Amino acid sequence: MSFGVGRRSSSQVLAYYAYKATKAVEFYRPIMYLYFLSQGLTFAEIAVLESLYNLTTVLGEIPTGYVGDRIGRRNSLLVGTVLISMTLLAIGLAESFAALSVLYVCWSMGYNFRSGSEDAWLYDALTDDRSEDEFAHVRGRGESMALLVGVGASVVGGYLGGLDLSYPFFVAAGVTSLGLVVLLSIDESETYEQTRADRLGFRETLTIVRETVSKRNIRSFVLYYFVLFSAVSYLVFIFLQPVFEGVVPQYGVSEGQIEPLLGWFYAAISLVAAGLSYRAGWISERVGLRRWFAVIPLVVGVSLAAMSVVPLLAIPVLLFVRGISETTRTLAGQYVNDRIDSLGRATVLSAMAMVSGLTVIPFQLGGGVLSDVRSPLSTLGVAGVVLVVGSLAIYAWERPVRTATSSRGPVE
Repeated sequence: MSFGVGRRSSSQVLAYYAYKATKAVEFYRPIMYLYFLSQGLTFAEIAVLESLYNLTTVLGEIPTGYVGDRIGRRNSLLVGTVLISMTLLAIGLAESFAALSVLYVCWSMGYNFRSGSEDAWLYDALTDDRSEDEFAHVRGRGESMALLVGVGASVVGGYLGGLDLSYPFFVAAGVTSLGLVVLLSIDESETYEQTRADRLGFRETLTIVRETVSKRNIRSFVLYYFVLFSAVSYLVFIFLQPVFEGVVPQYGVSEGQIEPLLGWFYAAISLVAAGLSYRAGWISERVGLRRWFAVIPLVVGVSLAAMSVVPLLAIPVLLFVRGISETTRTLAGQYVNDRIDSLGRATVLSAMAMVSGLTVIPFQLGGGVLSDVRSPLSTLGVAGVVLVVGSLAIYAWERPVRTATSSRGPVE
């Protein structure tokens, strides 16, 4: 391969790419919240669903990360994939807020099993051949693969949604289930096997998490990315569709064209995100994590605030914010993985997701209420201001991204 991984890692990386291509989220993303609105849900009820999702994340991340460390990263991914496939199928059949509430809990649990284990498995697989410095390259290209598949899936999902808003969920369930075949073809990493993580006690695991989060080179980054930036990004994810639906008529788009156009818009997001994700390793090396995280949150915040004043800016701003989100997540994963040990890695990464899930709940509930009172566009404008002010406050406290040392020397 074009990056410096060994033969064993190369086969694992190819399997990782195939697994990423089955994640299928773009089938339903273009119409997801329109589907919920069509079921009679209010913005506040949608916010409650998202809060249930994140509350489940908070309660389940460390236990599922611990299970992932105990039963193995691959087995944890298998469990998560089964849960997600079954939940997507059921969401397409759901007809009430109560049913969707239960399904959102199951959906979150599925992603809980995946969240820490996916990055932990990849990082350890690369460590087998001393290629862990390639994590940003490989994860970025894997995400690029998923996003390129998502380009076609977004378009298909948009047109399927034009026929029936439940159809994209059914198709996504089928494609996601193909990930089981891929996961059954891979092995657990040798690095994981050597750590004896299957004998790690739960209390010892919590100690590892506490010690990791308290490190000076991680604590402010957790606040900066996993708390502040992730919470605002999640609001953009939730309110993109209603904002899009409210703005595009100003461009002369008729009501019947909105769902198909959303599919094309999500395809454009996937193309932008795929290009950036493919170059994540280059961004890490040439731009540097410190520069990226110093600039991107401020630009995102200012852009969101500006579009609330000039609504016609919403389309390019939403394209930009959603387009850079996955690359930023990849770079955050590189930063954290470079600073933690393999022992308990899945649990630590799950803990990061837990912190993010806990923080986003008040953002979701407040955003839902504000959207019902004002509008989703106003909510994102307020979120942008919060992101700018919060980012500057964290920098006034301490620098969130610090230099670390890898096997290749100092890295940002």
